[in-house]
Amino acid sequence: MANSFYNEILTDHNMHPVHKHELAACSCTRDGVNPSCGDEITLNLRIENGVISDGSFTGSGCAVSQASADIMLDLVIGKTTEEAVRLSGIFTKMIRGECSPEEIDELEEAGALQDISHMPARVKCATLGWRTITEMINEQG
Repeated sequence: MANSFYNEILTDHNMHPVHKHELAACSCTRDGVNPSCGDEITLNLRIENGVISDGSFTGSGCAVSQASADIMLDLVIGKTTEEAVRLSGIFTKMIRGECSPEEIDELEEAGALQDISHMPARVKCATLGWRTITEMINEQG
């Protein structure tokens, strides 16, 4: 059942990404690369008064990297930058198999990707967008 839910979410976000487009008037942009399999994204955020008011990504890569970036943006748009970094940390812990069920619940739909922790070759794919947003926000200071 969980594997079916994972496949459904992954497929939907890969085939019909809501946030895969250019973003006009973005506050910050950062490129993220996964050299081990060639995934590349450019993450764009519009941050207003410490809140992520909009976001998008462009790029190419495997279904896992592209869907995970789209799912991440669903979760962080409308949140403060601090909350986005905190959620990114929870996602990374989840992928390492170190999360509590309560923390996974905080990730909403992104929690469906927890089985990637059992697929070592896909970990960098799944975390690409999350790593990129954390680096971007931390760089903004």
